[in-house]
Amino acid sequence: MTTTQRDVRFGPRDVTMTRDAQGVIYVRPVHPLGKYPAKLTEKLDYWAHKAPDRVFMGQRDSAGDWRTLTYAQFRLAARNVAQALLHRNLSSERPIAILSGNDLEHAVLGFAAYYAGIPYAPISTAYSLVSSDFGKLRYIFDLLTPGLVFVSDAAPFQKAIDAVLPRDAELVTSYSSLAATTAAADVDSAHELVTPDTVAKILFTSGSTGTPKGVENTHRMLTSNQEIVRSVLEWVDDEPPVICDWLPWNHTFGGNHDVGFVLYNGGSFYIDEGRPTPAGMAASVRNLHDVRPNVYLNVPKGFEALIPFLRERRDFRERFFSRVKMFYYAGAGLLQPVWDELDRLAIETCGERIMMFTGLGSTETGPAALFPGKDLRRAGEVGLPARGVELKLVPVGDKLEARLRSPSITPGYWRQPDLTRLAFDDEGFYRIGDALRFVDPQDIMRGFIFDGRIVEDFKLSTGTWVSAGPLRGKFLSHCAPYAHDAVIAGHDRDFVTVLVFPSLDACRELANLPATASVAETIANPAVHAKFQALLNELAAEATGSSNRIARAILMPEPPAIDAHEVTDKGSINQGAVLKNRAALVLDLYSPRPSARVISIQTGIQKGV
Repeated sequence: MTTTQRDVRFGPRDVTMTRDAQGVIYVRPVHPLGKYPAKLTEKLDYWAHKAPDRVFMGQRDSAGDWRTLTYAQFRLAARNVAQALLHRNLSSERPIAILSGNDLEHAVLGFAAYYAGIPYAPISTAYSLVSSDFGKLRYIFDLLTPGLVFVSDAAPFQKAIDAVLPRDAELVTSYSSLAATTAAADVDSAHELVTPDTVAKILFTSGSTGTPKGVENTHRMLTSNQEIVRSVLEWVDDEPPVICDWLPWNHTFGGNHDVGFVLYNGGSFYIDEGRPTPAGMAASVRNLHDVRPNVYLNVPKGFEALIPFLRERRDFRERFFSRVKMFYYAGAGLLQPVWDELDRLAIETCGERIMMFTGLGSTETGPAALFPGKDLRRAGEVGLPARGVELKLVPVGDKLEARLRSPSITPGYWRQPDLTRLAFDDEGFYRIGDALRFVDPQDIMRGFIFDGRIVEDFKLSTGTWVSAGPLRGKFLSHCAPYAHDAVIAGHDRDFVTVLVFPSLDACRELANLPATASVAETIANPAVHAKFQALLNELAAEATGSSNRIARAILMPEPPAIDAHEVTDKGSINQGAVLKNRAALVLDLYSPRPSARVISIQTGIQKGV
C-alpha cells in the first residue's frame, strides 16, 4: 500500500539551462520574481493594519505563561523604542550590538533599529558565555564599533562586557529605559530615509577560517528573500505560518528566514527557550505541545533530539502531527536514518508522511536560494534555483562550483572590501563555495544534489581527489548514533582517515558504562573500539576506490573548541582548524606503527582487493 504525503501547495519551479563554450552552466527560473516591499518594516505596518489583534510574537514569562504581542502592539513598541534610539548618537558608524539571545525585547529592538535606519548586529551568545578568552567577541567589536550595546540580563554577560565594551559605547541592560519613550515625527522622518540599500543588520559568520565576517544585510535582501520563499511555499497564502522556534537570531536561518517568514506572511512566532539537547528538548516539547506549529523548522540535530519524545509520548506525538504541514531543516545535512524514523512515526500516528524540505543558501544569500520540489525523498538534494535566483556552475576539476546572483545577495562584508571583492566573480555572481551535481544529467527538473565544499576537498598522494563533504556525510550516517561529528583527513597522504567526535551517551550505553564515565574511559572501552572497527570494515567493503575508503579512525578525547575556531557557535565543524590543532593525532593516524587508540580496517575486505 502506498502511503500518501500531507499535501501543500507549491509554486511553479520551471527553469532553463544554457552552457557556454567553456562548459559553464547557467540555470535560470522561467517565472519572474514577484514584487516585494522596499523595506521589511512595510510588512509590519501592513499586518498591524490588516490583522492588528493577531499574535505576532510570544514567549513564556518567568511564571511559565505565554506573554504575547499582537502585530499592533509590536509595531507600537518598535516605534517607541526607535524614538529612544534616535535620541542617541547612533548611525552606520556607531551601530547597535545585541549580546543576549532570542526574546521579545531583542525582537522589538531589532525592528526599532529598522524604523530608525540604524544597523544592528545580533551577536552569538556563545562568544560571551562559552568562550573563555572572548577573542571573537573582541574582534567583532573592533570591526563593528558599536555605539550601543544591549543585553537583557547583564549578570551572565558581565565578564564579556568588562573585557570588550568600548569606552564610548552605551551599555543598556534595562529594556524599559528604551521603551519608556513615545514615538514622534522623528520616527516617520527617519523611516522615510530608509531605502532598499540601507543596511538593516550585520550578521557575523565565522566562515571556513574561523575569522568572523560581517555580512551586510540590506532591506532589499530581507524582503526579496522572503518573496523568493513565498514563491515556492505558496501554501502560506492559504494559511499563515505558525512556528515555535529556538534557532538563534544571530544566524540567518533563525533571524532572517524564520522571523521574516512569519512576518512576511502574517503568521505567529512563538519563541522556544529550549535547545536540541536531552535537557533542552523537554522545554521545546512543552512549547510544541502548546503551539502545534504548522511548519517545524530546525537543524538536523534538533530533529534527531525530537525523535525520542515522539516515540515515548503518544499524546505529544498526536498533537505535534495534528496540523504540521512540513518539516524544514537547514544548516547541515540530515542523516537518512533520522528522516526515515520521522516518516515511520508520522505514518503510525496520522497515516501520512510529512514532507521534508530543505534548500541551499548561506548568510550571504539571504539565505534562501535553491529549493527542491514536493517529491524530495533523499538527504542532500537541494533542488533548483527559486524565482529571482540565477545559478552559475563553473567546472573546477571534476566538480561544478556553484555561484549565485539575486537581489537577495549581500552587497558585501562590513568594512572588509578585500573579502568583498574576492566573494564575487566578474559577472557579479557570489561564490558560495559549494559544489553541486545533477541528480539526473538527462533531466534538469530533478535538480541538484550537494557535492561538498570546494575548499574542503583534497588530493591524495596519488593525485586522486577526495570529496570530503559527501564522504563525511556517508560516514556519519553509517555510524549513527555513535559518531557525533567527524573530520576527514588525507591531504597528500596515501589513504583517507577520519578524526571522530563520538556521541558519548550512545557509546556509554553500548559499553554498559554509567552516565558519569569519563570521556577517556568511554573511548578506550573495548566494546566501543570493536563497534567502530566493525563500522569501518563495513564502509571499506562498500568502497569503490581510495577516494572513498576510510582506512583508519581515531576517537577524539576532547570535543571541538570554540576558542580554537574548531567549531562555530551553531556547532559546524571547521575542518582546517581541527586538523591543524590536532596535528599530533593526525600523525598517529599515518604512523607506520600507530598507537592502540588508532582503529584500522582489516586488510583485504575492500571490493577488488
